Amino acid sequence: MMRKLGFFTAVMLGLLSIVFALFQALPSADQVLSGQRSDAATTQAIVKDLGLDEPLHRQFLSYVNDVSPLSIYHVESSKLPYLHGWAIPMGTYSLWLKWPYLRKSFVNQQPVGQLLAEALLGTAVLALSAMMVALLLGVPMGILAAFNKGTWIDHSLSACSALGISIPSFFSAMLISWLFGFVYSSTTGLSMTGSLFELDPLGESLHLRLDHLILPAIALGIRPLAVFVQLTRNTLVEVMNQDYIRLARAKGLNEAQVLWRHALPNALNPLVTSIGGWFSSLLAGSFFTEYIFQWKGLGKVTIDALQQSDLPVIMGAVLFTACVFFLMHSLTERLYVWMDPRLRPGA
Repeated sequence: MMRKLGFFTAVMLGLLSIVFALFQALPSADQVLSGQRSDAATTQAIVKDLGLDEPLHRQFLSYVNDVSPLSIYHVESSKLPYLHGWAIPMGTYSLWLKWPYLRKSFVNQQPVGQLLAEALLGTAVLALSAMMVALLLGVPMGILAAFNKGTWIDHSLSACSALGISIPSFFSAMLISWLFGFVYSSTTGLSMTGSLFELDPLGESLHLRLDHLILPAIALGIRPLAVFVQLTRNTLVEVMNQDYIRLARAKGLNEAQVLWRHALPNALNPLVTSIGGWFSSLLAGSFFTEYIFQWKGLGKVTIDALQQSDLPVIMGAVLFTACVFFLMHSLTERLYVWMDPRLRPGA
C-alpha cells in the first residue's frame, strides 16, 4: 500500500510539473480578466491573491501546497476561508490536514472544487449508463457468438464489434445526435442536446430529464460494448475447450449449467479488468461526447475552460482525471485478486 501511495505521489508531482509548464503558454490571469473588462484594481487584487505576481518556481510550490493534503499556511492567508480540514497552530503559521484546494476560476471566481463537484454528477451518471449499455448488450452478444462459433451469427457479431471498436466516440456521438436527435426526432422524441437537469420555462426550478441521457449513453457505450463482445467471445471459446468443461459435460450437465457454473465464472477475470479500465476511461474521458450533446459534465466544463484559458479549472480537471484512473486501477486490482484466489499473497 505504501509503495502504491509513493508511486501515486510521484506521478501526481510529475503531472503537476508537466501541466504547469505547458499551460504557461496560455494567457495569464490578468489578460483573461482584462478581456472581461474588469477594472485594474480588481484584476491586480485577484492576481495577488492567486500569487501570480511571483516567480514561476514560487507559483508552482504554492500550487503544490494548495493541492497537497498536508499543507502550511500563514495565519493571515486569504485562502483560509476556502480550506476544509483541520489546522494545527504553529506560531504565525498553521499546519493543515485538508482536502485539496484547487483555487478559484479565473472567469467566474467560483471555487474549482465546487465547479468540478457539480459537474461530476453528470459525468458519473453518463459513464455508468454507458457502461450498463455496454455490459447488458455486449456480454450476451459475446456469449451468443461463442456458442455459435464459426457460423454466420459469430461472423456477423465479430464484424459489427470490429466496426464499433474502429469508430471514434466523437464521430459516433455526432452521427447519433444528428440522426436520432434531428432527422428522426419526431419519431424518437429525443433532442440533439440536453443535460441531466433542465430549468423549467419560467427558470424557477430544475427538472430531471432522463430522456436526455439516452443518446449520449448509447454513443459513449458503443466502443466498450464492441470490446466486451470480442473479449467475452474469445475468452469463452478458450474456456470451453478446457478439460474441466469436457468433464462437466461427461457428468451429464446441460449447456446452460456448464455455462453458468463453470465457463462464465472462469471467463470473468479478463472482463472485470476491462470493465475497470473502461469505466475509468468513460468517467474521465467523455469530453467530446459531453460537448457534442452539451451534457453538463467534467468534459464540457474542461473544454469551456480551455476556450477561456481558465488555468485553475483545467489543472483541477487534469488532476481529478489522474486520481480517477489511479483509484479505479486499485479497485480493479483488488477485485481481480478477490475473484482469483491464486493471485492472493501466499497462495
